Amino acid sequence: MSQRRDFLKQSIAVGLCAAWSQSAYAALAPDARAGIIRALRRRDDTIVKLPTIGDGYKMTWTPDNRQLTVVNDGAGWVNPPDMFYKRSLWSIGGNDPHEASAHIVDGYPSVEQSQEPEEAPHYHGHGLLAVNGRIYQFLTALDRAEDRPRHWTTAKLIYSEDGGRTWRNQDGTSPVQWEDWHEQKKDKFAFFNEPDGCFSLLTVLQMGQDYRANRDGYIYVYGTNGSVDGKMNELVLFRVGIEEILDRRAYRFFAGIQPDGTPLWSPVLDDRQPVHVFPRGWVNSTNLFPGDLVVETWLPSIVFNEALDAYMMVSAGNGCADDGTEFGKPSYLGFWISETPWGPWRQVHEERAWTPGGDPQSRAYSPQISPKWMSDDGKSFWLVWTDLKGIREIAQATNAPDEGDSPEAKSAPSASEAALEANEVMHSFMPGYGFNAQLVELDVV
Repeated sequence: MSQRRDFLKQSIAVGLCAAWSQSAYAALAPDARAGIIRALRRRDDTIVKLPTIGDGYKMTWTPDNRQLTVVNDGAGWVNPPDMFYKRSLWSIGGNDPHEASAHIVDGYPSVEQSQEPEEAPHYHGHGLLAVNGRIYQFLTALDRAEDRPRHWTTAKLIYSEDGGRTWRNQDGTSPVQWEDWHEQKKDKFAFFNEPDGCFSLLTVLQMGQDYRANRDGYIYVYGTNGSVDGKMNELVLFRVGIEEILDRRAYRFFAGIQPDGTPLWSPVLDDRQPVHVFPRGWVNSTNLFPGDLVVETWLPSIVFNEALDAYMMVSAGNGCADDGTEFGKPSYLGFWISETPWGPWRQVHEERAWTPGGDPQSRAYSPQISPKWMSDDGKSFWLVWTDLKGIREIAQATNAPDEGDSPEAKSAPSASEAALEANEVMHSFMPGYGFNAQLVELDVV
C-alpha cells in the first residue's frame, strides 16, 4: 500500500495535467517540437514483395547486425511452402529489402499448425526487442469465448540469452511452455485477464542496434487499452529498467503528465492513462469468420530516429464494412512523431484509405517501421506491411456450405499436404499476404 500512497501524493491535479500538456505543446514554436519532420511521402515506385507467406513482421536489430522478424500464420520464407507456422522467427540479412536474405531462427520455439490442437490456446508473436545481447518477445493469446468474437487476454514473455539458439519462459525455466487453458494463471504471464484486456497486444520501442541509442536505461512497451472500439484505439504504456524486464513488479505505468510537464509513472495498472488516442470507427465489431477474433488494430510500430532525435510512430485502423466486419474497405494509415516515448504525438501524415500502389482493393495491414533499414541521415526508412486483399473472398468460400464429397469419402491429408493447401489458399486468394516494403521519405526542415 505504501507505493499506492506515494503515488497518490504525486497525483494531485493530474486531471488538469493532460489538458495542460496538450495546450502547452500546441503553443510551442514549430521548430521547438520534435520537430523538424513536417510530412512524409510513401514511394509507391519502390514497392517490393519478398517471397513470403504470413503476417506480423514485428522487427528488432541485433548486435550481430541481423534484423529479426516475427511471422504469424504462414510459411514465412519456406520454399516450397510445406510448413504452416502459427508463429516463427526469421533472421534477415542485407541493408534493404532488395538485398534481403532470410533464414529461420532454428532455436526459436516455432509451432507448426499441425503440431497444435485446434482447441488449444494459440500464442501469436508480437513485441520483440534485442537489448544488451538478449532477445525478448511478448506473445499474445486469445480468450476461449465461443458465443462472441474472441478477445486478446494474455501476454506471455519469453527470452533468449544466446542470440536465439535457446529460449526460456519469463521465470527462467526452459524449454518454453505453451500453457493450456487450465494452466493459464496470472503469475505465469506478464499480463493475464487485465481490465478490458489491456496490455495483451504489445509492441516495444526500438532504439537502434541492440537498443544502443537508449539514453535513460528503460525499455518502453506499448499496448492497446482493450479489444473494442473506444478502448483498442487508446494507446497505453509501461516502462521498466533494462535489467528488470523479467520482473513484473518493476513495471511502471504511464499515468499522465504532471503540472511541471514531466510524466507520472505508477506501479498500479489501474492508474494507467493513454499516451495517445487514435480515431474511433476503425475496430471491427463482428467477424468474417465465425468464432474468430477482434482483429489486431491500432497496435503501432515505434522507432527512435537517432539522426533526427525524434520518435516515429506508425499505426493503422481496420476499414470495416457497414455490418462491422473487418476489411470491408481500405485501412486508415497514420504517422506521428514525438520528442519523448510518452508523447505528445504530433501527426505528420494521414490516409483514410491506405492503398499501396494505388490499388483500391488493397487491404494493407499492420505497418511496421524497419529499425535497421533507415538512412544514416534519418530522412528515409523502409515501411513493411502485409496486404489482406482477398480475405473477404476467403471468408465467403470458407463459410459456404460444402457441396462436394462427404468428409467420410475424403482421406485425411498429411501434415505437409495440409500445410501446402493452407499456404496455397492464402497465396491464391491473397497474393499480397506476405512481406511487402516500400521506401518512405521524410520532409525535413
